[in-house]
Amino acid sequence: MKKATNSEKDRAPVIGFRVERAGPLAQLEDAGRFGVRRLGVTQGGPADLHGWAWANRLAGNPWGTAALEITFGGLTLVAERDLTLAVAGADLGATLDGQPLPLWERVACREGQRLVFTAPANGLRAYLAVAGGFVAEPVLGSVACVVREGLGGFDGRGSKLAEGDRLAVGNRWATGEASSAGASPGAAPDEARIDYRATASLSLLPGAQVADFTGQSLFQAFNATWHVDDRTDRMGVRLTGPRLQCRIGSMVSEGIGLGAVQVPPDGQPIALLNDRQTIGGYPRLGALTPLAASRLAQCLPGQEVCLVAASSERALRAYRRFRAIFMG
Repeated sequence: MKKATNSEKDRAPVIGFRVERAGPLAQLEDAGRFGVRRLGVTQGGPADLHGWAWANRLAGNPWGTAALEITFGGLTLVAERDLTLAVAGADLGATLDGQPLPLWERVACREGQRLVFTAPANGLRAYLAVAGGFVAEPVLGSVACVVREGLGGFDGRGSKLAEGDRLAVGNRWATGEASSAGASPGAAPDEARIDYRATASLSLLPGAQVADFTGQSLFQAFNATWHVDDRTDRMGVRLTGPRLQCRIGSMVSEGIGLGAVQVPPDGQPIALLNDRQTIGGYPRLGALTPLAASRLAQCLPGQEVCLVAASSERALRAYRRFRAIFMG
């Protein structure tokens, strides 16, 4: 039997955290699972791409590294070793050994310290990244957890975290010694830190069926204030407001992309997110841009949002500027 080299041992996963309290929903997410929608498998990945990307950058990780998405809070982790970490996205009242944890900053966590996420104070989903990333066995090329499909996550079966779980991280990388943390900022700039309590203006690219909506409905879609319904999850977010009317009674199901805004017969739009179905037969008003979908994913039930028509050129420029931040 071949013995592992020192280099291989250095890179072998080690336990980074033990789950003391699991909370309602915490799951592992890398950039997502792509190239498999023909199999009926959705992409998964972080609901808030912006918060996930900043957490990884602050921890010194390259694009695509797996981080922990924490929804609503209620999670307690105990460090099993010294770690370098960062939390970005929502403020879920995080504390480290009872002291408020700095958000949007790189933080040193020592073995035995207790990291607690309580409840939403600003936003819905926080992202915990550790230097070197969380480690799990990929399924269909990704560790992204999709609970509905039973894929990915720490166990490969799409399970959310449970009490007693132990979360693996990359060895050597755990303390940040071999990461690119030195080349990344220690804190995110002010402009990257979003106030998720403010009314969200969501950029929407008009879709193939937009001309089939009545003129009054199109006016209302882009001039009314919408509210986030309590029927919201990683599959999609229902918006409540004026009833939109479309001249199309039924249509053949077609592929559904991230951010697609479907309008069912009740006239209340549904914006589809990362764990959406792969096809759908409702007419679409259009599609939210990736950054708009990320912003919507941080909205609590009852929050106000507005839809803003955008061109593909403008949306592409904004997304390229965003990605350029993380390509260094």
